[in-house]
Amino acid sequence: MPITPEIVLVLGVLFFVILLFVFEWVRVDVVGIIVMVGLPVLGLVTPQEAFSGLSSNAVVAIIAVIIMGAGLDKTGIMNRLARLIITLAGKSESRVSVMISGTVAIISGFMQNIGAAALFMPAASRIAMQTGIPVAHILLPMAYCAIIGGTLTLVGSSPLILLNDLLLVVGGGKYEPFGMFSMSPIGIILVITALIYFLVFGKKILPVSKRRDVRGPLSPLLDITYHNIGNVYEMVIPKKGIEEKSLIDLQIRAKYACTVVASYNHITHKRNVAPLPEDLLSPGDSLAVVGMDMYIEKLSADLGWICKGELNVFADELSPNNAGIMEGLVTPRSRLVGKTVGEFQFRHKYGVTPLALFAGREMIVSDLSNRVVEEGNALLLHGKWSAFHLLKDQNDLVFTETIQGEIVREDKALWALGCLVTSLFMILVLNVTLSLALFVGALGMILGKVLTIDEAYQSVDWMTVFLLAGLIPLGIAFENTGAASLIAETLMGILGVPSLTVLLFSIAVLTSFFTLFTSNVGATVLLVPLGMNLALACGYDPRVAAMTVALAASNTFVLPTHQVNALVMRPAGLKPVDYLRAGAGMTLLYLIVLVAGMIFFF
Repeated sequence: MPITPEIVLVLGVLFFVILLFVFEWVRVDVVGIIVMVGLPVLGLVTPQEAFSGLSSNAVVAIIAVIIMGAGLDKTGIMNRLARLIITLAGKSESRVSVMISGTVAIISGFMQNIGAAALFMPAASRIAMQTGIPVAHILLPMAYCAIIGGTLTLVGSSPLILLNDLLLVVGGGKYEPFGMFSMSPIGIILVITALIYFLVFGKKILPVSKRRDVRGPLSPLLDITYHNIGNVYEMVIPKKGIEEKSLIDLQIRAKYACTVVASYNHITHKRNVAPLPEDLLSPGDSLAVVGMDMYIEKLSADLGWICKGELNVFADELSPNNAGIMEGLVTPRSRLVGKTVGEFQFRHKYGVTPLALFAGREMIVSDLSNRVVEEGNALLLHGKWSAFHLLKDQNDLVFTETIQGEIVREDKALWALGCLVTSLFMILVLNVTLSLALFVGALGMILGKVLTIDEAYQSVDWMTVFLLAGLIPLGIAFENTGAASLIAETLMGILGVPSLTVLLFSIAVLTSFFTLFTSNVGATVLLVPLGMNLALACGYDPRVAAMTVALAASNTFVLPTHQVNALVMRPAGLKPVDYLRAGAGMTLLYLIVLVAGMIFFF
């Protein structure tokens, strides 16, 4: 095939896109928009083809599945899932990563990998917040395993779904079709390889990020003013030698400048955030106390309480997902003005605990309850995010930071699960198009008032949408101009009559290259017939070459061009160079294991 000006031009666009990804001159979604606009201007695609990515099955499916994931998170389902994973895996980064990545990989074997990754992303983000593990250290391995999980079954990814149809077209019915689990042994080994890869090399290849101290209750902004407030400590009252007393009798704040923000009764198993002053504390109970180290030590020594190293009983209630500290400024119209902090009864009315009052240049902690509040004072409060959302509506305080979390609609949990099950049933049983089935579930969540339509719009990561929508026409240009065919034919012409290992490795490398910039479906349709014909010419089984192409189409780790990689990029705070660093070794391992598996099993 001759080299045409169009081929040279599209290869130039590809090189330019790679430069933009590597050097980050503009944001990745802007790269997508540049490609979307530039290709039709250069005459490489039609305007209709240039903007076809915005309505492609993959992009529409991503929008729908993100909305569904947001709905599941809104009902508290993902919080429960996060709680279960933490219970089983603890706070070990390696155990958490393996459990999440392995689970997502298995699910990806039976549904589209983008769906599995998007559904688990809220839970993964919550776990990162709760354990202090950098979110990128969870989401990037999860993304890679979601992609690889598509190799576990014949329905796990689009290339494998197409495989038998292409065998029929090329062979005219003389080749035996592959079964549902024909590729499963290789897929299992690939998933295990990925998990081991991150366990062994994770610290070297994942973005450098310090593990956050989950006990540190203050945001960087509040820490400037209230750094002396201390940390959150869990304390246990011994079962023997301690008398039952109320909080108000103990005078903990007055004596030790510490504040009890949560209690747990070991008999009734009742957990209480913002316990009341008259609540009784019994031997065996657990408490969460905010205070400085030296005061906590003195409190422990004087009262005989045992100070724990980290939150255990209150790990869920007081995790950054569910609770935290906010600063509220007293407005001129506030009902607080002229009253003492104790008279306003923050614990009784709103379920939040006052920690300190900042007036002028003075921070009051010990005598806080008796302090008269004035206009312009700042109150530091601890409580659940849901309580702060309710307090915000009272207009007594103006909060200096955006309140995290949201009011969870737990009563809609069964409806949200029903929408998810309906979508999965349509995909797996009724063979409904992925985008349509997922949008049925997303629409069901909106109509069922799991999410408002505004919340659905806000949940979508439009950066991901425009990145993918811009790269899809680049793949079309590659195929329309003949650049894809030229590269494939040139490489195969260089090989001559290679050994089986060399042939399969070359096919796998070529497929991996095409899937980075074109759709994995396009690469599969182009290279399966080419690989099968070359295998026949060399005297090898063409089915092995076809399977190699279909499996190699999942080898997309070095750039954020795959839907799953693009999906986690922004939530994980990743840059294109992070994919290159982590994906280079993964790509090489994937190719080696794939070719070795094909030779061994087939």
